[in-house]
Amino acid sequence: MMAQTQDTPKIAVSGLHKRFGGNQVLAGIDLEIGRGKSVVIIGGSGSGKSVTLKCILGLIKPDSGSIRIDGRESTGLSGTEREQVLARVGMLFQAAALFDSMSVWENVAFGLMQRQRMPAELAREKALAAMAKVGLEAGLADLNPAELSGGMQKRVGLARAIAPEPEILFFDEPTTGLDPIMSGIINELIIERVRELGATALTITHDMKSARRIADTIAMIYQGRIIWCGPADSIDECGEPHVEQFIRAKSEGPIALDVLRA
Repeated sequence: MMAQTQDTPKIAVSGLHKRFGGNQVLAGIDLEIGRGKSVVIIGGSGSGKSVTLKCILGLIKPDSGSIRIDGRESTGLSGTEREQVLARVGMLFQAAALFDSMSVWENVAFGLMQRQRMPAELAREKALAAMAKVGLEAGLADLNPAELSGGMQKRVGLARAIAPEPEILFFDEPTTGLDPIMSGIINELIIERVRELGATALTITHDMKSARRIADTIAMIYQGRIIWCGPADSIDECGEPHVEQFIRAKSEGPIALDVLRA
């Protein structure tokens, strides 16, 4: 086992490959995320963003490659060991992924009660505190998620992600389906909560406005590989033609040519 030091990346992905049938989705992903840093992976649909995230979470087993968390290999962990890793992680899913059969507070407290076996009374207290941190009033706690707007459901999902006070936060397309104002609110809440927790964050998105706002580092994935990775404030001068086409939403360029050839 690698010795853990202050310089050890919180997450280190190396040579990650994953194929589904004849489709090579990941073709050698290499990515490091430092402690307390916010990294955003951008890329088009089908580029491998979600598969990369699911591999790191352990939801998909890669064909080959290494995923280290705090210097410890996490691929191939047993059920109990996997649960120990997931207990340190908070996740905001693309569509919030709330349970319709549970109230708002029960959704927020789900991880606290299921993983930490926290008593319901204390879990509700923690859930209300997490809700307050994302601007949700206590009066919403007993409502059904279906009674909330899409933006408020996203806030509930964010509250659930931060309630266990995780070391690592994953965000899957956090602003998809939201209007520009609500997208801006969610971006600010993500920044504030990540800083407050001192957490390491990994986000996947195709929303460049969101990426620029929440990232310390942006990485672009294309055809299953990271083709550029650098500080968020340097992406406009990166000089990589695929990245420049993507961030400027141009119809012409190397990406469009590859689509036509496919």
